[in-house]
Amino acid sequence: MIEAVIVFVLSNFPLSFLVLGLIVAVAAAARAPRPLTGAAVIEKFLSWYLFFPIGISFLYNFVMHVFFGRMAATFIGWADSPFQFEVGMASLGFAVVGFLAAWRGFEMRLAAIVGPALFLLGAAAGHVYQMIAAHNFAPGNAGVIFYMDIVIPLLGFVLLWLDRRYARVPRSG
Repeated sequence: MIEAVIVFVLSNFPLSFLVLGLIVAVAAAARAPRPLTGAAVIEKFLSWYLFFPIGISFLYNFVMHVFFGRMAATFIGWADSPFQFEVGMASLGFAVVGFLAAWRGFEMRLAAIVGPALFLLGAAAGHVYQMIAAHNFAPGNAGVIFYMDIVIPLLGFVLLWLDRRYARVPRSG
């Protein structure tokens, strides 16, 4: 049973790190000084979103593609190739920018979300193509990974929008 849970968590790492980020954000908001404003809550969620689903998740992706490329390719339903290293290095870049942006300003956060979002949404389109053209329904192509390639960017854009919405200070006439 424990082994199955570990395999699920590691095989579905974008979901796992998203859930972990949400748990940490809730805990951070619960510990925040009172009164707790909407802006403070969004700040916690955006910071921990950048740290876990972007930073840690892409760092994990880097490790898997660079050091365990054959295993990663098999999970996705691909043949191993030198492209694994390139995907891994791109993932490392996204991870570093996610870590740097976690507690920075809006523009840095925007950059840290847009790059990975385009990568993930492009990957989702590639997964759909592979499902249709190659009938590739491997877990790393058509499973939780596919759905997270859509959910994670959309959540990032929603958090950015909420950050801008709650960060605005009403101007008096």
